[in-house]
Amino acid sequence: MKNKGILTVVSGFSGAGKGTIMKELMKNYSDTYALSISATTRAPRPGEVNGREYFFVSTEEFENMIAQDALIEHAQYVNNYYGTPKDYVFEQLENGKDVILEIEIQGALKVKEKYPDTVLMFVSPPNAAELKSRLEGRGTEDAATIASRLSRAWQEAQGVEKYDYFVINDVLEDCVKKVHAIIQNEHARAFRNQELIDTIKNELKEFSKGE
Repeated sequence: MKNKGILTVVSGFSGAGKGTIMKELMKNYSDTYALSISATTRAPRPGEVNGREYFFVSTEEFENMIAQDALIEHAQYVNNYYGTPKDYVFEQLENGKDVILEIEIQGALKVKEKYPDTVLMFVSPPNAAELKSRLEGRGTEDAATIASRLSRAWQEAQGVEKYDYFVINDVLEDCVKKVHAIIQNEHARAFRNQELIDTIKNELKEFSKGE
């Protein structure tokens, strides 16, 4: 019997290394995971391919998806919609792939509310100083942007205790192994194995008749 995949939502502070962790998971365990692909109304950037980075759709198409309840979650940023199409995610889960969504905290909590079996994981650097150091080390943002991201991190931290797992990304390789182990251990949770439990109980029932 093929196990159904598990939906995992990964969130974390900007600079925590979520994207890098996802890439390493996909590289090391490509048969196990599928990364969710979001739909968006923003225009493709150079090099982006429809169905790879995003599903690029019109505003009308996106609003139809909302109306038809075809999205797991959605949000609007700077006049553009972003959302997670149900069909793609559920197809991967039925095929036994563990699907990872990388979304922010408010979206993650909405997903958990709608689909309680979802695993919520929050990724953080070991401390605030390291977060600041990583943001500065990127060399892609000015001081004001970094300050804004750090201020936002403080706000995001207010909901972290609602997550199922809190994972420190200190040494990348160790963190990737830990994330993989957490998700795979989730497959052994009793509530995810009800069908197998019922089968074994029914088989055991036959023995009890002989007493």
